Amino acid sequence: MRKFEATFESYWNDPSFETYDPRADGGRLQEALAVAGGAPSADRAITLSGLAVRPYPHQRDMLERLHVERKVHGRHRNLLVAATGTGKTVMAALDYKQLRDHHGRDLRLLFVAHRKEILQQSLRTYQDILLDANFGESLHSGEIPERWTHVFASVQSLNARALDRLAPDHFDVIVIDEFHHGTSPTYRKIVDHFKPMELLGLTATPERMDGKNIQDEFFDGRIAAEMRLWEALDNKLLCPFHYFGISDTTDLSAVEWKRGAYDVSSLSNVLTGSKVRAGLVVKAVKEKVSDPNRMRALGFCVSVAHAHFMAESFRVAGFHAVAVSGETPADQRRQALAGLRSGALHVVFSVDLFNEGVDVPDVDTLLLLRPTSSATVFLQQLGRGLRRSDAKAVLTVLDFIGQHRKEFRFENQFRALTNLTRRRLLDHIEHDFPKLPSGCEILLEEKAKQTIIANIKDQLSVNVTTLAREVADYGEPLLGHYLEESGRDIKEVYRGNGNSWTGLLRRSGLKDGEAPEGEAALLKRVPAFLHVDDPLRVDAYTRMLEDGATPYDDLDEQGKGYARMLFFQLWPLGGVTRKGFASYAAGFASLRRQEAFRSELRQVLAYNLAHTEHVPIPLLGMAGDRGLPLTVHASYSREEILPALGQADIGGFMPSNFREGVKWCESIATDALLITREKDEKDFSPQTRYHDFALSETQFHWESQNQTSETSPTGLRYQHHAAQGSQVLLFVRRYKTTDIGGAQPWMLLGPAEYQSHEGSKPMAITWKLKHELPADVLSYAKAVAAG
Repeated sequence: MRKFEATFESYWNDPSFETYDPRADGGRLQEALAVAGGAPSADRAITLSGLAVRPYPHQRDMLERLHVERKVHGRHRNLLVAATGTGKTVMAALDYKQLRDHHGRDLRLLFVAHRKEILQQSLRTYQDILLDANFGESLHSGEIPERWTHVFASVQSLNARALDRLAPDHFDVIVIDEFHHGTSPTYRKIVDHFKPMELLGLTATPERMDGKNIQDEFFDGRIAAEMRLWEALDNKLLCPFHYFGISDTTDLSAVEWKRGAYDVSSLSNVLTGSKVRAGLVVKAVKEKVSDPNRMRALGFCVSVAHAHFMAESFRVAGFHAVAVSGETPADQRRQALAGLRSGALHVVFSVDLFNEGVDVPDVDTLLLLRPTSSATVFLQQLGRGLRRSDAKAVLTVLDFIGQHRKEFRFENQFRALTNLTRRRLLDHIEHDFPKLPSGCEILLEEKAKQTIIANIKDQLSVNVTTLAREVADYGEPLLGHYLEESGRDIKEVYRGNGNSWTGLLRRSGLKDGEAPEGEAALLKRVPAFLHVDDPLRVDAYTRMLEDGATPYDDLDEQGKGYARMLFFQLWPLGGVTRKGFASYAAGFASLRRQEAFRSELRQVLAYNLAHTEHVPIPLLGMAGDRGLPLTVHASYSREEILPALGQADIGGFMPSNFREGVKWCESIATDALLITREKDEKDFSPQTRYHDFALSETQFHWESQNQTSETSPTGLRYQHHAAQGSQVLLFVRRYKTTDIGGAQPWMLLGPAEYQSHEGSKPMAITWKLKHELPADVLSYAKAVAAG
């Protein structure tokens, strides 16, 4: 009943459902049904539905991360990567609308694509989202714009003559669809000519045929926002998949390893000509694919030779198969795709990802024959088969799990599939993936399953000796550079009791000198800072850790607030006076000789900020500002929240009852409510999911403590907080513990207003949030999956 009620309430409050009155809305509904029922033709008169286009959660998530790139990092050339069929153009149009709102004026727009149909469809999308049937002009097929303010242009029409008449800064916003073409001369001329305020590239496949990535060439190696697969699957935007992990005896452990991946030519030498492996692939297809004679399959190979070898092996086995690559003439590539579409071909083997305009929605089988540790490449391969199509109910994915080098990581692709942290992923593999999106399955053969589990456990238990040896090999004294070069996650440096970057530098011989007294204890606290990711706090903590840091007593009130948070993060135990610090100033003074520790912590903070995924909203300066050094959508430990709320003092102690999740802070008239979404991590369907959950982007259903009645002082304060001048702050976290041990921090959702409640002892209260929940938080905080 709790689940039923939570599900109903979640749907009822979902903003994508609109109130319907037959008299007022009947016409609109009929019109929308007529548009949805007929295939939209290019010459159809433009009619706007009048319905506001709202982004799906996965689109909101990507738009938020795009906003972070601009606002937090000041990056205005950005690449957005999402599978075909997930609404890249809708995201671009919503982004343009937000940019116009942000700048408070109209912005000149250039939208570039290589096909007339894409341009017509894109123009209509922008018109729908901006609710303006007159928006946009075409520059293709002989049409020439008059106003040149919002132009939808084909690449071909933006020739040298057209570019000459347009100043480099003529357009404020430029969107280039299918940006993987960006390296071709025609596209490059456009990118080089214009200097817009914002450049946005859209693609499903950033990897090119020559093995280079467009993000390296145009975007400093960055992808601003990549689609999170599970959200699009949850929203039924993609076809469900059945993924089979098949045991493969091929030994890859001796294949050369370079810069975080197998060396392509060495790998090709092992896989090309291996009749045993080819036989295994053919056998798997016959066993796992429901009707192999009607399948439309893509096989991803490591090299041209490998693709031709696999095609020949399949032909010998009685299948219609061909190989294509960048070397294949364009007409033969087109022929191969047409054959796949019509069913004349069973399988096309390719080296690249077919990024030359490939769109075969009916592809129903993928053969993953090139091992990849890259989540991006893995998602691109999947994306080629996840298009929805009437001709298929499910995508069959056959992955061949060989004997890999210890550096190879399976976790990346499985985390991309499941949205699980590494330790929780192990649990799910062992329990055969109990919580996948509707219609999806992951089935691992026993030997493959054991290989994957052993591989992930190896990564979990990577020992300090191995890491130190690797650090010595890279010879990089800076943490950020080492992580970039090695491809390791920062958590791997801090996994294990007492691991630290300084410790690794000392072990590897990259750092000389004796460790000062007290260094080891402080270094153990560094992992507790991996969540600190908002600019104000990173800046305040960093300044306190610099050589000439301002003494505590000379800081302004805000600075002292942050300093106290840092103090309790460093020395978390209650009764800190026992550590010999009579004052905050004495504690910070003791850090002066801890040069290595301070340097390491500053590097960690800089790394965190560079990888932040949320736009920070400081509480300071808000209406009802109580001078709290907190930021909405940033994460905090208990040791930071208490001093920030004035509830911890150097002469006192940390309140232990705070663990219960509620704290009334009388001195600042604030109720802090701390919510843990999934309380029992061993239980895959925890009942507690239906106590505290998000109803929508702005509403949260929360249950008080059992003893709180609606007539008690606490219950009355919750109901009348606005009138009485007190505020309510909501904090949320998904789990109790992090992947590397220790308590998971809470994200501050910000101020909330009482809306309504039901019951008493406990009270079930609906709070209205002042700021919308970030999309990634909403995806785990809801009681029900989308769709």
